Amino acid sequence: MKITPISIFIVTVVVLGLVFFLFPINLFDGKIVYQEGIKEYTIDAPLSLSYFIGLGYAEDEMVNVKSFYLTTKGIVMACIFLLGFPALLAFRIHLRNTNPSK
Repeated sequence: MKITPISIFIVTVVVLGLVFFLFPINLFDGKIVYQEGIKEYTIDAPLSLSYFIGLGYAEDEMVNVKSFYLTTKGIVMACIFLLGFPALLAFRIHLRNTNPSK
């Protein structure tokens, strides 16, 4: 059976997406905005993609948290992990299929 690059890409995106969105892996650069009364401050912190769908954090950790978001570097890292790595893997499969070793 010949493995197609597009199937490798799709399977890898789904597997990595499930890992990053279901498990609290604090890997991506982000900012957390805290608000205590009228005082508001922002801290840099590694964030997990699971936080954005409501998984991986306890309610007591969210006291005084107004919002949280990924920085530009965090967004780029997420794109590289979720799309770049699967694309490289699919390209590698494509090269192996077009140039079989003798």
